[in-house]
Amino acid sequence: MPDDITNYGIAELVYGSSPSSNGRDDSYELPDYSKVNSQMRTRKNMTLVYQWNRYKKECIADERKFYSYRQFCDRYSSWYDDNDESAHFTPIIGQTMEVDFAGKTFELTNRLTGEIIPIVVFVSLLPYSQYIYAEGMVSTKEPQWIQVNNNALAYFGGVTPLTICDNCKQTVITNIDWIQPELNKDYAEWADHNHTAILPAKVRKPKFKSSVENAVGILEKGFFHDMEECPYFNIEQFNAELWENVAKLNQEPFKNKEHNRCYYWEEEKTELMPLPPIPYEYMERKEAKVSSDFHVRFDNAYYSVDKAFKHQKISVSATSSKVRIFSKNGEFICEHQRAVHKGQWCTNPEHLPKDYNGYREWNAEYFIRKAMTIGPHTVDVIKYVLACHKLEVQTYRMCLGILNYSQKYGKEALEECCRQALSVNKVTYTYIKNSIPAIAEEFTSPETKAKINEERNKGAYVMDASAIDINKLLSKSQDLARTVGKEGK
Repeated sequence: MPDDITNYGIAELVYGSSPSSNGRDDSYELPDYSKVNSQMRTRKNMTLVYQWNRYKKECIADERKFYSYRQFCDRYSSWYDDNDESAHFTPIIGQTMEVDFAGKTFELTNRLTGEIIPIVVFVSLLPYSQYIYAEGMVSTKEPQWIQVNNNALAYFGGVTPLTICDNCKQTVITNIDWIQPELNKDYAEWADHNHTAILPAKVRKPKFKSSVENAVGILEKGFFHDMEECPYFNIEQFNAELWENVAKLNQEPFKNKEHNRCYYWEEEKTELMPLPPIPYEYMERKEAKVSSDFHVRFDNAYYSVDKAFKHQKISVSATSSKVRIFSKNGEFICEHQRAVHKGQWCTNPEHLPKDYNGYREWNAEYFIRKAMTIGPHTVDVIKYVLACHKLEVQTYRMCLGILNYSQKYGKEALEECCRQALSVNKVTYTYIKNSIPAIAEEFTSPETKAKINEERNKGAYVMDASAIDINKLLSKSQDLARTVGKEGK
């Protein structure tokens, strides 16, 4: 090319102006970059490629010239630098802890049932040192949320004055203006106990907790890919592998500065406030009444109460590990380890009377005597159920449930059901509960069945059988179609 032709000259020939000037060719349609920026910030997974394609289609439809994708991106970058206000947060040593959930979930398989249970990963981080803690959760309810936050503080070795969180229901009830958010009561009590202040991020403003967002990205783009290929059968197995990988990550050198996360954490933990002597425990509270078997039901389990409180109202306060029972006046009565499975009985023998026969209600003699009014097979079933638990008192509710079926289905049906249960060696309350409705049908007289059906259909509109004749229905459809056709004309 001639010596007097330069890159600037070529740019003027091609684009109509020199790149060193601020002018542009007005024949090209200028994108609405404020709208593009709003879409990029508020819509998940939005990309500049998608925005450019939309801009290109609009220009083609209106027969206007459009910028290439590269020019579109360059001009958007310049507009963003000049117009977008972005706050920059400089982390201060020992000041904040950021918490969040990872977007990626894992699967836990129940060995017995094959049920797939999702695992959600809690992530916490100290922004100054970038020291990371993570833990898998099969439940994200308040008790488990409080527990993982306690575990994070223990892992970091201290408490920060501020805790920055997302706007999930475990932390915030409402956060309309960010100035005065309404916090979850349990999480607020957790903060008071640990002498930290909860500072929720602005809604849909991830930059307010950018450090933990970045940590989540590192986990999801890193060893999470290896972990998702492994089968997990219990949460302990998952967390053991997760903690091993997190420990390795905290010891890996930084790419853009010296040392690693552990190095800076050793410096930061000396600035943290000390942990409270006793970790905060989530409390569930409920009022209940002590039954005739000297137990109260709480969270689908049964806990014994001293015999002196039979039939009285009491108050239950439960943490993730303990169940404490108080009288209505607030006097402490007893404490149990929290049940670990549904239907579990937690019984202290000292709470029970020494001689059940001295009590008029709910004892072996009482249930056997009631069974004798039904039949010998029912007596055998009741005796079997009374002996199926270590403590006889734990079977009283099942005995009562079985005997009550005689009122609903009749004595003959219950006796036959008990005979069948004994013959197939399935003497359980569940078997009788599932079997007796079908057995009761055989013992129901035609008059009784008619009466039951009459009650069931009371208030219903009964049609003649000819009303659902196929030819009659087709004729009605044709008439309707002709009527609609005439109205249309």
